[in-house]
Amino acid sequence: MAWKDLCHVPGLPTSCGTKTREYFVDVRECEAVRRLRQAGAVGLGKLNMTELALGPFGDNPHHGDAQNPWRTGCAAGGSSSGGGVAVAAGLVLGAVGSDTGGSIRLPAACCGIVGLKPTYGRVSRAGAMPLSWSLDHLGPMARTVADAALMLGAMAGHDPADATSSRRPVPDYAGALARGVAGLRLGLPENYYFDGVSPEVAAAVREAASVIARLGAVVTEIRLPDPQPLTDVASLITWCESSAVHARIVRERPHELGSVVRARLEPGFHVSAYDYLQAARIRARLTREFVREVFAEVDGLLTPVIPEPAPALDQVTAGAPGEVVLRMARFARLTRPLNGLGLPALSVPCGFTASGLPQALQIVGRPFDEATVLRVGHAYEQAAGFWARRPPAAPSPDVRAR
Repeated sequence: MAWKDLCHVPGLPTSCGTKTREYFVDVRECEAVRRLRQAGAVGLGKLNMTELALGPFGDNPHHGDAQNPWRTGCAAGGSSSGGGVAVAAGLVLGAVGSDTGGSIRLPAACCGIVGLKPTYGRVSRAGAMPLSWSLDHLGPMARTVADAALMLGAMAGHDPADATSSRRPVPDYAGALARGVAGLRLGLPENYYFDGVSPEVAAAVREAASVIARLGAVVTEIRLPDPQPLTDVASLITWCESSAVHARIVRERPHELGSVVRARLEPGFHVSAYDYLQAARIRARLTREFVREVFAEVDGLLTPVIPEPAPALDQVTAGAPGEVVLRMARFARLTRPLNGLGLPALSVPCGFTASGLPQALQIVGRPFDEATVLRVGHAYEQAAGFWARRPPAAPSPDVRAR
């Protein structure tokens, strides 16, 4: 396995995608990495990432852009771009990524692999560079849902070094996969999640929902509370906390940062404490209302992950920083609300476009119900079979096994 370059691992540099080799140094090894290594994982090293985890496309002005293994020149997704590429290309069996607004699920969707953002607090974040303390999640990236379930089982659980980590018992995620989906109630959103989505993406996700229904789940359309207010308050919280985390480099060495990253950090210095605290209060209320209203009707949600297949990297990163930031917001609009809610969300491959780029389905569950999310993903994955396809240059599954 390999680790996103914001996980502190003794003996390895942690640049966090910046020019500085030792940008982040902690007194402890990243707890999620330590637990995986304790469970037997062999670490091969660090993985490229978007600078300071602030971008959804996989570009990096210091270490080079992560290239999509399905088509060079297309976005690999970000900010856990190296994880998406390495797993898809068969270089590693799994990777640890982080997700503040979609940074595990976006590269998973672009690269055609599995990526899980667990419930907030399910996996310790100790020993990993923060971006937003209130919204950060660490989670597994893998070729299959079964691999992701095994990784999560090793990573999850309370850690005294992370005060936000949950004391809830860790279920046997891998053992629950065989239960299937019969009788589960799953919702297909009527609003927001299909707005402005490309026809190919919408068709692929709806077809995936049909497959899941044929496996025995009850899939119905459901109207969700408008996610936009939650997205707005989550964005404001991220501005404030990311600016606080990286204030020193912004003020003392701004020339070392890319122009887009500086543009994303700057707003946080101008938000009042009143607005920040109000955003946190409103987020809590919106989360309670969403969970109470939605999960009274269904056990999970089925949505797209990205509004379009992996776009051309030179197009989405071109222009003034303000233009690029707007494109970033649009590309992450289907993942960011779920960070505000703190809910578990899984990206699973659900086909390919006519031009051969991966498509992805997002499966969302109740707080701390990763087991159901993984069950649905595994049942669909095995029925659809897209997990077995490899990029042109990647080894086939049987070659990799040997």
